[in-house]
Amino acid sequence: MKLTGIELRRVRMPLVAPFRTSFGTATERDVLLVRAVTGEAEGWGECVAMTDPLYSSEYVEAAADVMRRYLVPALADRPPADAVAVAPALRPFKGHRMAKAALETAILDAELRETGRTFARELGATRDRVPCGVSVGITDSVPELLDTVGGYLAEGYVRIKLKIEPGWDVAPVRAVRERYGDDVLLQVDANTAYTVGDASLLAALDPFGLLLIEQPLDEEDILGHVELSRRVRTPICLDESIVSARAAADAIRLGACSIINVKPGRVGGYLESRRIHDVCVANGVPVWCGGMLETGVGRAANVALAALPGFTLPGDTSASDRYFRTDLTEPFVLEDGHLPVPDGPGIGVAPRPEILAEVTTATEWLPLA
Repeated sequence: MKLTGIELRRVRMPLVAPFRTSFGTATERDVLLVRAVTGEAEGWGECVAMTDPLYSSEYVEAAADVMRRYLVPALADRPPADAVAVAPALRPFKGHRMAKAALETAILDAELRETGRTFARELGATRDRVPCGVSVGITDSVPELLDTVGGYLAEGYVRIKLKIEPGWDVAPVRAVRERYGDDVLLQVDANTAYTVGDASLLAALDPFGLLLIEQPLDEEDILGHVELSRRVRTPICLDESIVSARAAADAIRLGACSIINVKPGRVGGYLESRRIHDVCVANGVPVWCGGMLETGVGRAANVALAALPGFTLPGDTSASDRYFRTDLTEPFVLEDGHLPVPDGPGIGVAPRPEILAEVTTATEWLPLA
């Protein structure tokens, strides 16, 4: 494989409705797409960094800057023979996992398209479709939440995730359980909004039979999660704390969690995501694929990852219309609560040129040859 250049493309995608979490409200996605061009093919990757550094220290402008100034020049100096060589070439640069993930994914997509191999097969997928959950943001009222949840259940989603924060936790969970019953697969996501001092409050969620409580404490508070796991019966799932296979192994060994959410952008790419999957399988820890409001480009790769055998819980791989009226790619459509795994070369999808042209706000070409 011979890379000739990398294109950075910014697109602006309005959301169908505001999405509120404990760290802010999003009304649109400012997306950084990466296009890797070789002599024979082109591949696509999506950087999941947000506009502002609220979910993590990474943000879109910084991701574009580090690619432009450091990461892409490093690939020019040390041309990777394949996608596996990308991470070692970028290792001297600390952090910036979301930027690295987007680059690696685009290069892997191009490599696989050249050879006619699929993303799913390359990662080790064992299924041709995956069950889908949906993430429900914080709403203005409990009645509004109930209407929203009811709509998603009617669409066929097999699992509901409620975003929570102090003051919006026990009451909405109780209301959903009372309205829709104990058979609904239900979990909550705190996005680091609590402290160990809130253990009794989080324990008040135990009677509702939740699948898990996702990332209740600060991402660096691993020992706090160990303590919380001892005081709360509901399984603790780590998200923001898991940045690598090593971090996953350490968290499991310490007893900080019993479930892990894998977000490829957060951990540096899909190859590292596969390593985290393997660590969890070896330790009997269930994993599931989280979402970052991806367009169809990122969603296609996530669906392929979620088809690996250790992904035993429904992920946040929702249909396109959960977030966008018009997706960049052909839309992903829910079928009996599942999404099909793309079976074309590479990630199996590509942006539609006419849609891409409408939403693009800037492009930049970075030659490698």
